[in-house]
Amino acid sequence: MSDWSLPVLLANLHDDIQSRLQIARKSFAHPGTKGDASETVWLQMLSTYLPQRYRADKAFVVDSKGVFSEQIDVVVYDRQYSPFIFQYEGQTIIPAESVYAVFEAKQTINAQHVAYARQKVATVRRLHRTSLPIPYAKGTYPPKPLIPILGGILTFESDWTPCCGDALWKALGDGSVEVDRLDIGCVAAHGHFVLDTTHGKYEFTREGKPATAFLFKLISMLQFSGTVPMIDVNAYAEWLTK
Repeated sequence: MSDWSLPVLLANLHDDIQSRLQIARKSFAHPGTKGDASETVWLQMLSTYLPQRYRADKAFVVDSKGVFSEQIDVVVYDRQYSPFIFQYEGQTIIPAESVYAVFEAKQTINAQHVAYARQKVATVRRLHRTSLPIPYAKGTYPPKPLIPILGGILTFESDWTPCCGDALWKALGDGSVEVDRLDIGCVAAHGHFVLDTTHGKYEFTREGKPATAFLFKLISMLQFSGTVPMIDVNAYAEWLTK
C-alpha cells in the first residue's frame, strides 16, 4: 500500500504558497521589492502547475491596431498556437488574441486595490482581437468566437475584517459590466471568490487551503474557455510598412 497522501500533497502546495507570500511580506521593506517578490510567487505557482499549453508571465498586451495595455502582473496566455511572443530586455509583449486570463497581484485586498485591478483588466479587454477562418482538409471552419478573457486579483491578506463581507461585494460590483469585472480572486490567508455568471453574484469560499482551491478553480475555468482564436498575423505585419 502506498505511503502517499493526496490530501497532504494538496495541503502542502497551499502551505508553500502562503509561506512564501508571508515571507515576502515580512522580509522586504521596500514596497516595490515586496510586490515583485509576491508576483514571482504567483507566477511560479501558475508556471509549475498549469497545463503546458498555458504560460504565465508579467507582460504588456498589444493588439493589431498598435494599442497596448498597461503592464499586467500575471498574464495567462496560449503558447501552443500563438505565432509570436515578443521579449526584449526583460519585457514581454503578448498579442491580445493569445490571452486567457489577467491578474493584478497585491499584498492585501481592499477597495483601492480591487478598483485598480478592475482598471488594469479593462485595458486588456478593450483591445481589438482578430479571428480568422480555420482551414481543414475539406474547406474552412468559420472564425472562432472570441473567448472571454478572465480577470482577477491575487493577494496574501485582507484589509477587511472579515475578508468576505459587504465591503468586498461593493468593491467588486455586481459583475454586470464585463469590461472591468473580476471573475476570480484569491486571498491566500482566507479564501477565494468566483463570479457565478448563471446567478449573477459572487461567491466567496472560505477554506483552509485557498491557494490550492484557487488553482483548481482557475484550471477548470480555463478548460471551459476552450482555445484561443486563429490570429490574423498579417494584421500585425501591416505595421512593417508604416
